Amino acid sequence: MAEMSNYLEEKLLDHTLGTSAYTHPSTVYLALHTADPTDAGSGAEVDVARQACDFTAAGSDGNGVTENSAVETFASMPECTVTHIGIWDHVSAGNLLYHTQVTTSKAVLAGDTITVAAGAVTVTLA
Repeated sequence: MAEMSNYLEEKLLDHTLGTSAYTHPSTVYLALHTADPTDAGSGAEVDVARQACDFTAAGSDGNGVTENSAVETFASMPECTVTHIGIWDHVSAGNLLYHTQVTTSKAVLAGDTITVAAGAVTVTLA
């Protein structure tokens, strides 16, 4: 994954350069989108509950990679085509942190379930 949102870029710059502190969210949430949310967090989000999502520690291997550590399930989907995912700092509002296009768009029917495998969502800073 992923592109960093404008919001997170500014928070991390301020924090690491000492102009203001940034407190990380206690929980982050995976969201599905039918369009690119863009760095501004403005793309169309699927009208289904965001899922709390845990990530592995980036480790000390020098690769700077983390991934979701458990399966995420989105039940009772509306009819749509999922093209992007986003990681947000709040269950229903809040700020977009990261976003990316899915490998293959997924058309779903009303009532379908989408399952995201553990390790399928990766975040890399390069």
